[in-house]
Amino acid sequence: MRHTIGSMRRTFLSVAAALGFLMSSSGTVVEAAPETIRYGGHERQTITVYGVPGAPAVVILHGGYWAEDADWSRTARWLAGQGFRVYETDYRLNTDARWPAQREDVRAALRWIGAHSAGRPLLLGSSAGGQLALDAATYGAGRDLVRGVVALSPVASPYRAWVDGGRPGATAQQRRLRQEAQRLVGCDPDRTGPRCWARWSDLAAHTHASGADDAPMLLIHSQRDFVPPAHSDELAAEERRLGHKDITVRTPKGASHGGALMERADKTVLSWLKRHS
Repeated sequence: MRHTIGSMRRTFLSVAAALGFLMSSSGTVVEAAPETIRYGGHERQTITVYGVPGAPAVVILHGGYWAEDADWSRTARWLAGQGFRVYETDYRLNTDARWPAQREDVRAALRWIGAHSAGRPLLLGSSAGGQLALDAATYGAGRDLVRGVVALSPVASPYRAWVDGGRPGATAQQRRLRQEAQRLVGCDPDRTGPRCWARWSDLAAHTHASGADDAPMLLIHSQRDFVPPAHSDELAAEERRLGHKDITVRTPKGASHGGALMERADKTVLSWLKRHS
């Protein structure tokens, strides 16, 4: 009996460790503390790591209009519990630096993660973080850098968001998105010359679409999302025209955005991540 109990305890500890938990000296199960590392010199160039080494890697890129941080630790812990090694990644905001500094941060973080994980990572990006995730999937040969991308309410075309935010009847969120996109680029697309427009064009994922060279993508918007499905429909149409075979757009009912959409689509997201890991 003693041998059986010992074997059961070792099995339990193995499972607990895989889920990101540890056994305290008192015998209580506690969550393993996440580790934070720096991939650059700026205070926001950090990655918080959850889960056990060697598990398939998932990188989370938070939203927040490129202007503020958003806490995705709950989702990170949940994904770690589903068997992933999760890297919650911060980047410079539009008050810290203009585009393409955010691209440079994401690519630097992905290079660090790729060197310290089991192969190319998957990406999960929300809203403005979805724009960054899609940029990683399409800029250059995105498939060489990432295994696949799930983007929730992605601002796939910041110029489209700028236009929508200036329409009569635009919501407060759409007006804020317009303002922060302009701050990110540093110029008004309708009042300056070709150099400004080139920066706006560079932000759009469909500008860099190259078909088979790009990573698989799952794009999700609510039907009444303030970042509408048209953002992802435009990208998907261009990718399919160029021969991409693994890009899907989902539009569930409602108006959930970003993290709230994740709560509704968690099973769909998990299934896709596991299938592509």
